[in-house]
Amino acid sequence: MAYKKLIPFINTESETSETVISQAKKYVDAGADELFIFRYSSNEFEREDFLTLLKQLVSIVDVPITAGIYLSRFEDAKKAFYTGVSKIAVQNKMLDDYSAYTEAVERFGKENVYLEMDEKEFLSDDYPAEYYIVKHLSLSEDFLNKVDTIDCHLLVRDSLRKNSIETLFSLNKLIGVSTNSLIDRNLNEIKNDLVKKGIEMNTFTSSISFKDFKTDANGLIPVIVQDYKTEDVLMMAYMNEESFNKTLETGMMTYYSRSRKELWCKGETSGHYQYVKKLMIDCDNDTILAKVRQIGAACHTGNMSCFYRELASKDYDDTNPRKVFDEVYNIITDRKINPREGSYTNYLFDKGIDKILKKCGEEATEIVIAAKNPDAAELKYEIADFLYHMMVLMVECGLTWEDITRELANR
Repeated sequence: MAYKKLIPFINTESETSETVISQAKKYVDAGADELFIFRYSSNEFEREDFLTLLKQLVSIVDVPITAGIYLSRFEDAKKAFYTGVSKIAVQNKMLDDYSAYTEAVERFGKENVYLEMDEKEFLSDDYPAEYYIVKHLSLSEDFLNKVDTIDCHLLVRDSLRKNSIETLFSLNKLIGVSTNSLIDRNLNEIKNDLVKKGIEMNTFTSSISFKDFKTDANGLIPVIVQDYKTEDVLMMAYMNEESFNKTLETGMMTYYSRSRKELWCKGETSGHYQYVKKLMIDCDNDTILAKVRQIGAACHTGNMSCFYRELASKDYDDTNPRKVFDEVYNIITDRKINPREGSYTNYLFDKGIDKILKKCGEEATEIVIAAKNPDAAELKYEIADFLYHMMVLMVECGLTWEDITRELANR
């Protein structure tokens, strides 16, 4: 289903990285479909600083990011996309010509490169673009007529001081509305209000009516709560129809307390909110599985999970490849931060990038040699050696497994 997007924007030019990251996380938890983060400074130091910030944001938030950048050559666009952002935006008035813009469109796709301008610019000429960010809107008749007659897609950037959000969302050829006026608002609730006014938005909508759930005699259904990334089971609680609908409306896990006989939003008193990522139902329609982003600890005891006490167990191999990679990576990172005498990892860091690259090359060659040998055990050892040295290189260059897995997922 094609829906229109609510995209908060953050101007980073006068903000600290900590402030931007904090605000971005709040917007995502509140229900932002995407984020528009920009810094159009031509200063080389500020541009590099912005790229570092973008890389941090991509590793932290889990919605697409459009980066507003200064573009003077194609390399500027490439550097921005290599941070992991989904799209870029360039200001029309800051372009000397359209060669770098055109090359970026050809390389990364026209739908991923916005041309930003105000309404007067948009009306003044024809541009080599189909995807626009338009700001300072008066919504003149000339503007509306041009939108209707040219082949274009619009993202509107507006402070909502003069234009209502409903009016903007009713525009023809609109991708979405980007604004900075909804700080500390629940965006899921705003989107639900827009849906009631006939505007298609990305909201939590259940594929099954609550009346089709198999509840107990009190109209309650158990809910198992799981961390959406680690898949750790966090807790179990109950919902009635009202708390279920409230969860869909706000995007925040809301339960029914059997002891207090009232609704409760997880985190209201502790601040340990649970932001919904996905709700699933089992084969019998009698248990809900909620995948959430957990803030703080899920358990009132302070433990991350309510299931922290072991009753019985049996020895078994619970090796998880991703966890092993994370654990080894974290140990290597700790060695770089807290060196240990006699550590081979610290020896590599002390020798520097050239030594690390030399070892990676040597280990890659060992893999090739071992692969020609029918003994698979030898190949296993060489691959393990290469992966270790590769992780040393990743730490040295500031790459994480999150960066790598995101890149693989995008291919």
